[in-house]
Amino acid sequence: MTVQDVINHLHDLAPLAYAEDFDNVGLLVGDKSQNVSGILVTLDTLETVVDEAIETNCNLIVSFHPIIFKGLKKLTGKTYVERVVIKAIQNNISIFSIHTALDNALQGVNSIICDQLELKNKQILMPQSGTMKKLQTYAPTANAETLRAALFSAGAGSIGNYDSCSFNIEGEGTYRGNENSNPSVGKKGTLHKENETAISVVFKKHLEHKILKALFDAHPYEEVAYEMFELDNSNPYIGMGMIGELGNPMNEKACLEFVKTKMNTKCVRHSQLLNKPIKKIAVLGGSGSFAISAAKASGADLLVTADLKYHDFFSAENDIILADIGHYESEQFTKSFLVDYLSKKITNFAVVLSKTNTNPVKYL
Repeated sequence: MTVQDVINHLHDLAPLAYAEDFDNVGLLVGDKSQNVSGILVTLDTLETVVDEAIETNCNLIVSFHPIIFKGLKKLTGKTYVERVVIKAIQNNISIFSIHTALDNALQGVNSIICDQLELKNKQILMPQSGTMKKLQTYAPTANAETLRAALFSAGAGSIGNYDSCSFNIEGEGTYRGNENSNPSVGKKGTLHKENETAISVVFKKHLEHKILKALFDAHPYEEVAYEMFELDNSNPYIGMGMIGELGNPMNEKACLEFVKTKMNTKCVRHSQLLNKPIKKIAVLGGSGSFAISAAKASGADLLVTADLKYHDFFSAENDIILADIGHYESEQFTKSFLVDYLSKKITNFAVVLSKTNTNPVKYL
């Protein structure tokens, strides 16, 4: 199995096309064609983590956070980032980061937090837009069913819990091939009329190459007429944050203690308590101040996130309780999730959970 084979499994879980624009995800160090001897999964890639990979014979590190975030102009070993990259290269270790691609995935970071807090009725808090595309093509009516099946097989026509979704209109198509044409129906140089079906399907944008290949492979015409549109629809299955409900409402202090225990954190910084029960909880792993407005608009009683600044707490405005549980603490269960996921997909070598605690924040 190669590095690319492992990446393909991770793409199935969290396609990199849905990572945030500011992020640096994907293969950051290494050769995608390299054979993999073992995978080490970590939250952050530090020098000690590379040492751990060497000790456990893992030549691929799957890291949640990217070790290279901004451009590197030199590799002298002056910073920890440079030293990590140098050591990885010297030991033929590849490094892959999944970061906000997994943040935005339906079964990703925020779903993991919801499961830790035993929340029900989970939904994306801030759905992404621009993640769906629409293909419209035209085919002889006699070939329409075969073409639709090929598009469906490639992933087109899937909307939420439904697949094989399409819209079809029958009409008449015309064309005339020149002297260099080789029409599959009709004769070159002669205007031809054909009963055709206009087929419209939507698909997730990361599947575009696969969808177009299926279209060209299955379409009977020498020249395929098609149109592609980017949809601005919000996608309820991809996006930042998540919201869910407790099985039974809890009073505020009990709920914050519950969060503290379930998320295995030593400290919960929170805004003013409001003297009302908590039922609906919004979550966002990592830095989540940008989600405060969305959490309030969703009717959440509590937002569980991290990295809130002093003035962020004023934004609660007695509408919601804001709880900062710590950046590392909000994402710490991600690496176990990735180990479980990869272990089910790959059975012929080890997927190792890193034992290194990479949390840079210490408590007295």
